[in-house]
Amino acid sequence: MNYGFIKVCAATPEIKVADVQFNTAQIIKAIKQSAENGSQLTVFPELCVCGYTCGDLFNQPLLIKACENAVAEICDATKGLQTLVFIGAPVEYNGKLYNCAVAVNNGEILGIVPKTYLPNYGEFYEKRNFSPAPSENGLSVIEFANRKAVYFSTGLIFCAKNCPEFTVAAEICEDLWAPLSPSVGHAQSGANIVVNLSCSNETVGKAEYRRDLVKMQSAKLVCGYVYCDAGDGESTTDLVFAGHNLICENGAVLAESKLFENGLLYSEIDVSLLAYERRRMSSVYNTESETDYRREFITSDSACVLTRKFSKTPFVPEGGLQLDERGELILSIQSKGLEKRLKHTSSKTAVIGVSGGLDSALALLVTCRAFKLLGKDTKDIIAVTMPGFGTTDKTKINSVKLIKALGATARTVPIGASVLKHFKDIGHNAEDKNVTYENAQARMRTLVLMDIANEESGLVIGTGDLSELALGWATYNGDHMSMYGVNASVPKTLVKYLIKYEAERLGGKCGKVLTDILNTEISPELLPPDENGNISQKTEDLVGPYILHDFFLYYAVRRGYEPSKIQYLAEYAFKDEFDAETIKKWLKNFYKRFFAQQFKRSCIPDGVKVGSVALSPRGDWRMPSDAVAKLWLDDIE
Repeated sequence: MNYGFIKVCAATPEIKVADVQFNTAQIIKAIKQSAENGSQLTVFPELCVCGYTCGDLFNQPLLIKACENAVAEICDATKGLQTLVFIGAPVEYNGKLYNCAVAVNNGEILGIVPKTYLPNYGEFYEKRNFSPAPSENGLSVIEFANRKAVYFSTGLIFCAKNCPEFTVAAEICEDLWAPLSPSVGHAQSGANIVVNLSCSNETVGKAEYRRDLVKMQSAKLVCGYVYCDAGDGESTTDLVFAGHNLICENGAVLAESKLFENGLLYSEIDVSLLAYERRRMSSVYNTESETDYRREFITSDSACVLTRKFSKTPFVPEGGLQLDERGELILSIQSKGLEKRLKHTSSKTAVIGVSGGLDSALALLVTCRAFKLLGKDTKDIIAVTMPGFGTTDKTKINSVKLIKALGATARTVPIGASVLKHFKDIGHNAEDKNVTYENAQARMRTLVLMDIANEESGLVIGTGDLSELALGWATYNGDHMSMYGVNASVPKTLVKYLIKYEAERLGGKCGKVLTDILNTEISPELLPPDENGNISQKTEDLVGPYILHDFFLYYAVRRGYEPSKIQYLAEYAFKDEFDAETIKKWLKNFYKRFFAQQFKRSCIPDGVKVGSVALSPRGDWRMPSDAVAKLWLDDIE
């Protein structure tokens, strides 16, 4: 298996109600097919051996015995197949009949899990034929399907011998709908994947409800959830079944079948991610109880070939209307945070440096929104352009156009003469375009903004974004400093999206200049332009593509992946864009800078948190400033 990814399968075979022989053949065929495709966990529908809709035929001993023999045959067929299989079958024990999930692996029955909650309303009347799981939740050892010592309990958790994070528990259909699902206890006790053997008939609107239920259960329990539904072979009398299979992981739908199409649905669940997330919430999870029983199984060590999607831009939402709603929400969070700071400090003005680049454009847009929330005139936003040695005509012109289009007050304060005087004061040769040459300009700009803010009873608005904070791509006590950072948790890829969103929303002159800013090379403009007056200092040539760095940042901080796993996923996601060596080069650069530049993040100003990844030392990211990156860099190699 690769980096904790487990290939799972929800299998809905063709069945015939009460035709156990036919159903058994179809189940065995599906098991072998899923194993050939690398599945390490295969789940079948509820009572699939005979069919859920058998009704009072469940009272016939002939059917019950045929089902038991079928389980034995299916179990024998799994010999040599290193996949954990759950099949639905009726099981008789102590004179009672139970609706069960039978766990099978490599020719053995690992355990039988009876259904806890039996629906007895509407079209369901399970209590007519079945008994609910024993209330004491203890462990019984029974004889079943030619096996003399089979575990029988709702508290069974199945654990892979060669992967301690691959832990599985089962519940059955209605158990998920119940107020206190068995899966709640299973997750708390360490089951990273929950399987559900279901037979849920189809009615209008039920698929949407079912999808939300499975998705939110996986989010609530921080688990993988494999929901396997019965297909159209169950359709009979008044009911129709659609085979609505779902594979979810921590609130995300990884794969979903089309209604009324039987077949095998695959995806890969990242059990190492789930284990990582639960370690962060250790007070809630892994509270093993005395009524949980571990059963080991054998699974394949072969590589798990990925089929699931990994977005190149994990910080950017996907899909039509959701995109617009998310964009509006992020901008609202940013502007509400700034509104509170302006109100609390009784600031008359806001002072912001506008460079003609992405970050300052977004900060200015957010500041305008905050002023409107306060009922203040945007003329009290003092937007300052500070041309220096690297400023190009294009960015200078776009700065002024944007300020005017948004109704802010424009000021221009050239910094060249002041910086040259400063060079003379400290003995720096102005022809030496080293780091002092660059950073002196950034610090001069911050000095200008701070002093204007003092003069105008204002607040300096920080423009630096999350990607720059991660890389330390900021001048210490220069653009690194402000009185409130509105972009502090907005990565560069998301900045671009928000600018695009505002360009389309505002339209007109404002939309036009924002679009031009979007198409401008990212640069601090601290080195002189080239001979044609164009930007010569291009950030992504120096530190690497932001689309890669944001990908690295998300998976390193939000998901806790090791660098080698991040590289593996980056090669998978960007296979048509970057080769492996390029990804490796910039990944190493990311980790070197991320560790070396923590000291800058340890003293950043307050800044609004908008997403699940933030690097504030007061909240989300508490890292020693002198931590060594060797372990992470070695992992890349």
